[in-house]
Parts: sequence; structure tokens; C-alpha cells
Amino acid sequence: MRIAMVSEHASPLAVLGGVDAGGQNVHVAELAKALARRGHAVVVHTRRDDPSLPRRVPLSRGVEVHHVDAGPARVLPKDELLPHMDVFADELEHAWAHERPDVVHSHFWMSGLATLAAARPLGLPVAHTFHALGSVKRRHQGGRDTSPAGRIELERWIAREADRIVATCSDEVFELVRLGGDTRRITVVPCGVDRATFSAEGPAEPRPPGAPPRLVMATRLVERKGVADVVRALPLLPGAELHVAGGPDAAELDRDPEARRLRALAAELGVADRLVLRGRVPREALPPLLRSADAVVCAPWYEPFGIVPLEAMACGVPVVATAVGGQIDSVVHEVSGLHVPPRDPAALARALGDLLGDPDRRRALGRNGMRRVQRRFGFDRVAAATQEVYADLVAGAGLRAVRHPEGARA
Repeated sequence: MRIAMVSEHASPLAVLGGVDAGGQNVHVAELAKALARRGHAVVVHTRRDDPSLPRRVPLSRGVEVHHVDAGPARVLPKDELLPHMDVFADELEHAWAHERPDVVHSHFWMSGLATLAAARPLGLPVAHTFHALGSVKRRHQGGRDTSPAGRIELERWIAREADRIVATCSDEVFELVRLGGDTRRITVVPCGVDRATFSAEGPAEPRPPGAPPRLVMATRLVERKGVADVVRALPLLPGAELHVAGGPDAAELDRDPEARRLRALAAELGVADRLVLRGRVPREALPPLLRSADAVVCAPWYEPFGIVPLEAMACGVPVVATAVGGQIDSVVHEVSGLHVPPRDPAALARALGDLLGDPDRRRALGRNGMRRVQRRFGFDRVAAATQEVYADLVAGAGLRAVRHPEGARA
């Protein structure tokens, strides 16, 4: 098949760790490569955010990245991209009219808007993955939600109009049904992990003899990721260090508002010497860092899926994760890790304290997590399930004429 993917803000070529660069970038890149390994030709369309970028860039054998000119060729916060989606859609339609794909898979709600506008005049079937839902974001962030006005209603429209919704976890299905999605057109395909990169084989980052217990988080430095909740748990975990990989380069952390907030909180709680902000960590350095951990902590307030728990489990490291979103599916409580309630530092401290005091339990959870990833979450398996969705669509299942939402491109 000739497959077009649309990921308007999350380029598979992006450097990870920034405010808007994370799991979606990884998922799109690894899914595209895994589909190409299965013999498909994949083009990923993403917005040009640098004037020096070539129009087409090979990502791997069988995968190209197409930089679409829509809005200024510089980095923009994703919440500012909606006004440029009409131009983005025009460019997609032009590209597909000249190089017709068999199926289109859009990622994130703004990609869905542009994709439906471009694909329907050409009669192309559309699968869509939201990655995050505005209704969930609004519930947890309230007035701090910076999403464009109308996002939730536009997502409701996409949920109705896409030929198939590819949800990443069972929790998302319930949210989609609340939005008016039809369960007959929703398929759950989890995110995956690159098992060649993330495995228990390979070196761990060295730690000196007698080093204190090490907790690791790999996350963007945004409030909802819950780093502050883990910092608040540190006073109840004597001696334990928290190493946080993510955010800007280490040299720029002093200028990052969230990094400054976390350091001030740690100083206030008397644990400043036990908080280690690493800044952006190169992708190749992340597996050794995860392997060096006594436990990996994933403490978001909400999480559409969560790839880091899988990466830690693949490395044989136990995970303590908030029981939200996709982490409910990926981490099995008391089998491959531990669940705790979101925004509950005391619960985090209890779970982590129990683990740090029980090496045998840590090893058992780590082994179980590694086996779970091997059985269920390799990207080849994810690609096979996604390919089945595409095959259904190419066969003509459910293709319908699009109805444009009020105020959107007609």
C-alpha cells in the first residue's frame, strides 16, 4: 500500500524533549518505519518549521518526510497552528492529486481537520488517531488550557466523520463515545516500543558503589506530567535521588520556567540536592539511563497513552505509574509495575518506598514488564494491527462523504 500519514506539529525528525515534542513524534516515526518493513511505502506530511529543511527527507528505507509549507517556516506552539490548517489542507490535496495514496492516517486533531478537507474531494479513506483529546485536557487543566476555542466541537466532528478512529487505549474509547463516536468505527491499537533500542540487554549508566537509590523520569517539562508531585514525594523517601530527563538542553534549564519552578519547590522542601534535572537527553542515551534506575516514575495527571512506561518495561525496570489513560492498559498493577492515583505525592512515596526496600520485588516486576512488552507492544505487532485497519478502509468499508463543520473550510 501507499500510505500517507499526517502529523502537522509532531515531525518524526524532531528532537525530543521540548514542550510539543514527545510521544506522538516517536509513535509516528516508529509506526512509519515498521509499516515500511512490511513492504508499504509511507510518506509523512508535517509542517515546515525551518526554512532550511528540504522539501522531502528520507527517514528510512520506504519512508519519506514531506515538509508542507503552511504558515511561517519557524517553530510555533501547536496551539497557534489552527489558522494555518486551510493552507496545510490545500497543500495536502495538491500532493495527493499528483501522488495518490491508498489510505491516509492523520495524527492529532488539527491534522484530522486538514486531512478530511484534503482527502474527501479525492475519495481517499481516512483513519485518525487523536493522541490527546481536548475534553480530557480541559477537565484536568481548566482555565490553564491553551487549546484554541472550539477544539472540543471540532474533535467531536472528526470522531463522527473519519472512516475509522484508531484509539490508543481502552480509556480513550469511553471518551470518544462521549464525543459521539461510533464504537463500530473505533479500533484500539496501542502505541509500541522500539525493542531494538529499548531492551534489558546493553549497558546501564554507571553508578558508583554505595550510590543512593535512583528514580528516573523521562518527560517533557510541563506541569501536567507530574514531576512536581514526585518532588513532593522525595522528603518521604530518605536518600533517594530523582533524575529527570527532558526539557531544553541542560545549559538552558535556568531559563526554563518549569525547571525553575521545580528547583524552587525542591529547595523549599529541603531536597534540592536530590533533584537532578538532566535537560534534553539524546535518544541513544535514554536506554542506559533507564537501565540505571531502581524504578522509573511516570506520574502524569492524564496520559493518552504513555510510551515511557513501555520503554522502561522493555529495559527490565519496574514502573510506578499513575492510573490514568493508556497507563492503565500498559502497566499491570502488581505484575509489571504499580499504579497510584494521580496528583497524590503520599501515594507515590508509599509505592516507591515499598519498591526501594524490596530488591526481589523490583526484579520480579522488571522481568514481568519485559515479557509483557515482548508479547504485546513491539512496533511490528502494532504495525500489523494498523495495517489491518488500512486494509479494511482500502476495501471500501465505511467511506462516506464529508460534512464540513460550521466555520471550517467548505
